[in-house]
Amino acid sequence: MGKVLIIGAGGVGTVVAKKVAMNASEFDEIMLASRTKSKCDKIAADIKNVKIRTASVDADNVDELCKLFESFKPELVINVALPYQDLTIMEACLKCGVNYLDTANYEPKDEAKYQYSWQWAYHDRFKEAGLTAILGCGFDPGCTSVYTAYAAKHHFDEIHYLDIVDCNGGDHHKAFATNFNPEINIREITQRGKYWENGAWHETDPLSVHKTLNYPSVGARESYLMYHEELESLVKHYPTIKRARFWMTFGQEYLTHLRVLQNVGMTRIDPVVYNGMEIIPIQFLKAVLPDPGELGENYTGETSIGCRIRGVKDGKEKTYYIWNNCSHEAAYKETGAQGVSYTTGVPATTGALMFMRGLWKKPGVYNVEQFDPDPFMQEVAKQGLPWNEAHDIDIEL
Repeated sequence: MGKVLIIGAGGVGTVVAKKVAMNASEFDEIMLASRTKSKCDKIAADIKNVKIRTASVDADNVDELCKLFESFKPELVINVALPYQDLTIMEACLKCGVNYLDTANYEPKDEAKYQYSWQWAYHDRFKEAGLTAILGCGFDPGCTSVYTAYAAKHHFDEIHYLDIVDCNGGDHHKAFATNFNPEINIREITQRGKYWENGAWHETDPLSVHKTLNYPSVGARESYLMYHEELESLVKHYPTIKRARFWMTFGQEYLTHLRVLQNVGMTRIDPVVYNGMEIIPIQFLKAVLPDPGELGENYTGETSIGCRIRGVKDGKEKTYYIWNNCSHEAAYKETGAQGVSYTTGVPATTGALMFMRGLWKKPGVYNVEQFDPDPFMQEVAKQGLPWNEAHDIDIEL
């Protein structure tokens, strides 16, 4: 048992706070902090079985973070704030002797680019401090990374081809909305695609490569090749991989809205002058789009996310598909959040449980696939994300 501090009070923060509270017997105390304390108070008021403390904190400010850490003395920080804030939170953790877990890797504010090198550079400092940092413990990255580790441990001698497939088959009944922070979501989608093949990275124009894939219980959906951060860590940790790709589904209406917003400059991340003030268009767009944390009430359908893998076992070629389907309606009923927030928040909670139990606890900075996948797989299913698997089928890729 130990104290846990959750930073971030959006949709994912809501799920993490509620799921951690459901496992309160494994945590001494729980605190939820965000720049806007009223958001934390609202979430905490909805949790009846245990008292959650709340606080205001600027996650861009190391000194302010340290002040909070020193007053609450958490053993573990769960970072579900913005990816821009990963490094300041990691710095504060080092300064104050606190362990760290996040769901998305760092990216700078002024460039739509994310990579693990900035966080991997902290490995020696965390190791010397005797602290653990767990990176990418959401769904993708997170479960998809653990699924790959599980496949490598139990079903393959060598993984050769890895395709991560992410389908949101749900409908939020809005003209245009993003399922998580609009600024982060749109930056991710509009950057160039990238995949790993034969020992090198290959780039594509944004969303230019696509094909129809079939998803369990959802059906056929057009799926677009994108770059996603877990590809970087998985090809490093599984060097037998010859090709690794990430695919995500988008409806035509969504893509049309996105194209128009790009064409009129609303997805720009550089400042423009308006009425004598500098504003960043994508941040203004975020302010007028629906709040992802409030999409859940009318959300129908389900997500289907998993890994399609081809490789060798006992000298024979083998295919393997492992996935989870998550109902938006069931997620909302349990936590008041839609399925995309739920599928990120549940693995983060599970990772925190792995840490508290001493199963994922070693000094240094690690991606989730570097830990034993088995206890996580067992626990994440109990926490609300059961997984399915199929062997030696047509994986379509």
